[in-house]
Amino acid sequence: MYFDKFDALKNEKLQIMDNTGKILKPELMPKISDEDVLAAYKLMCLSRRQDDFQNKVQRQGRMLSFLSSTGQEATEVAYAMQIIKGKDWFSPAYRNNAAWLTAGIPMRNIMLYWCGNEMGAKTPEGVNVLPVNIPIATQYSHATGLAFAEKYNKTGGVVLTTTGDGGSSEGEFYEAMNFAKLHEVPAIFIVENNQFAISTPRKKATKAINFAVKGIAVGMRNILVDGNDFFAVYGAVQEAIALARKGEGPSLIECETYRIGAHSSADDPKVYRDEENHQEQIKNDPLIRLKAYLIAKKKWSEQEQTKLDAEQDQFIKDEFAWVEANNNVDLKDIFAYTYQEMPDFLAEQYEEAKAFFEAYPSKGGHH
Repeated sequence: MYFDKFDALKNEKLQIMDNTGKILKPELMPKISDEDVLAAYKLMCLSRRQDDFQNKVQRQGRMLSFLSSTGQEATEVAYAMQIIKGKDWFSPAYRNNAAWLTAGIPMRNIMLYWCGNEMGAKTPEGVNVLPVNIPIATQYSHATGLAFAEKYNKTGGVVLTTTGDGGSSEGEFYEAMNFAKLHEVPAIFIVENNQFAISTPRKKATKAINFAVKGIAVGMRNILVDGNDFFAVYGAVQEAIALARKGEGPSLIECETYRIGAHSSADDPKVYRDEENHQEQIKNDPLIRLKAYLIAKKKWSEQEQTKLDAEQDQFIKDEFAWVEANNNVDLKDIFAYTYQEMPDFLAEQYEEAKAFFEAYPSKGGHH
């Protein structure tokens, strides 16, 4: 339906809802209930408010580092909510707060991770989400391997993975997709094109007309979608998952979105971002669009929004209070899990870190 209709080589983009929340193409609306749309919107709001909170506490020195999903919530929630818990897999990148929440990672685990506590990377039973992946695009290889295993074992499970636009310039991006297509594994590769690879704008990273066409090199079906349009992303992913479950192999989906926030809590985007363009981009804020849609359908109201904001703010504060009360990390734990026996070079680094934190106990680090 979508993959056959939109040609990425012609730069055709799937868009169903405009930036005011109006449905432009009702014939393309995906199969999803109003209840699920409302649940998705609440998750998008929760992730946005968590982002705001964590940026503030990081500035206060109460969190080591943080990379927010602000602006990319429609993409992340739309694909993550279609993962069947205990059956499918998600191989994430490092900027996936909204996707983690949607896929079932407890908020306190996310907070623990960004506070430097390795227990934050421990997923609950039945949640098939790999730990946060900091190296760029290596999660694509992990996804391909998982998908190969799912096909080999005939489980019917599919694997979703994601990277940023910068990740598509990595060799592993192509290597993973080539193997996946060669063996027709049930994987869905997503590019969250947020327009910047740290401080490098898209136009300085590639001459490709878009990122979806990069799938053509390996013979993979592909599509470009409006990543701030919840329905467009949901529909494309829904179709890709259905095809993968039928044994018709992997798909590449580019979600064209915009990173409203900084690259990380150690970054100042005003240094490299054009303010006029930034103001234009934020008019497409996915939360504003979906909220307007729900209000027009009389499924939401400003009064309910005010109540939700208060509830979510309190929940976020309570979760972080728990984290601060339970974040006693033994420094040795940071060095102890890579090898069965700590090698000399790690032992030396451990002694150096130990001496540093004994001298400066209030100091942290950042990405």
